Parts: sequence; C-alpha cells; structure tokens
Amino acid sequence: MRILVATAVPVERDAVASAFGSGPTTVDLLAAGVGSAAAAVSTATALTTAALAGTPYDLVVSAGIGGGFQPEAPLGSLVLADAITVADLGAETADGFVPVTELGFGAITHRPPDALVREVAAVTGARTGTVLTVNTVTGSAERAVELRRRHPGALAEAMEGFGVAEAAAVHGVPVLELRAVSNPVGPRDRAAWRIGDALAALTEAFGKLTPVLESWNPHDR
Repeated sequence: MRILVATAVPVERDAVASAFGSGPTTVDLLAAGVGSAAAAVSTATALTTAALAGTPYDLVVSAGIGGGFQPEAPLGSLVLADAITVADLGAETADGFVPVTELGFGAITHRPPDALVREVAAVTGARTGTVLTVNTVTGSAERAVELRRRHPGALAEAMEGFGVAEAAAVHGVPVLELRAVSNPVGPRDRAAWRIGDALAALTEAFGKLTPVLESWNPHDR
C-alpha cells in the first residue's frame, strides 16, 4: 500500500507527520494548498508523478482541521466523510441555489469506500457524515442553516476535500477525508476556536488509523 495524505497547510501536514515518529512508513505527506483548486492541482501532480515513476498510490486521504456543525460535531472531535460534497458549485437562481449536476454538468459528490470508512471510524471514534467543501468559509448562522437544509447529513465543512477527490477520481484511486473540528460552522468567533486541540486530535487519529490504511485491500471497495 502506498498512501498520499494531502493537507492544506504545513501545520496540518506536520500534525499528521507527528503520528509516525522517525520510523518507516508507506505514507507520503503533501501540503497541497488552500482551497479546492490548489488541492486538486497539487494532488493530481503528485499522483501523476508517482504513476509515471511506476510507484502509483493506492489511496489518497484529504486531512486537516475544519468547521463542525453543532451540536453533532463538537470542537476537538473527528469527522470522517462518507460523502465528500462540494456545497457551492452551481448557480444562484430566483428559486435558490442549483447544484451543477442539475445544470447538466459534472459531479458534486465523491464517496469513499464504505468498508474502509467503517474500519477507520471504528479505530478512531470519528463521527461519519458528509464533509462539505466550500470556497467561502461560513461566517453566519443563516448560511450554516442553509447548508444544513441542503445537506442534512453534513457534519463538517472545509475547503479542499472535493478538489483532492476530483484528482483521485481521475486516477481511479479511492479517497478518504478526515477532519478534526477546530471551530463551529457559523459566526466567526476566533476566541472560540480550538486549533491546537484539533491538531492534537489529528495526530492521535493518524496514530490509530495508519495500520488500518496500510493493511487495507484497495480492491475491497
């Protein structure tokens, strides 16, 4: 098994790296950039480079911190995506938002392997649900309510998962998304953020889940 873990920024990458110590691992880490476009380009480049070298990846994991919908995803908890959905790709109309799929284009959701999601959730204690990818982080209670209305299964939001998943899909590689909740989705209150706690939770989670990932059969989807 060769695994690529894509985070947005170096501090998230380093939190994941802390789970491995100095021992050998089949996991490569990538700080792919902030936002879906940067994440897609960086991940696609890494996947292409590995494939051309004859050492393709078997799994891609989008990982980092993110916002949690309250009260289902409290601060410091882990959310594992059973669906990676882009929340704002589409069109505004007089009747409200229309996703790009209803316009006849593309996709808005990628689904990680069910069996792997169950195994990872079991060892990490992560809550499973939809992780939304947004281009603009939610900053109001009204938008939080609207996102939950359109996506009732949503537990968290972040900015990179869908881009990572799009790149993985082009290469036919399965994908996971794991988020440690650092702040509530809604009004921006920096005093309420718990970034340190979320990064610590991310390190702890990878310490538990890496043996599961490394032993997983990529043909068991």
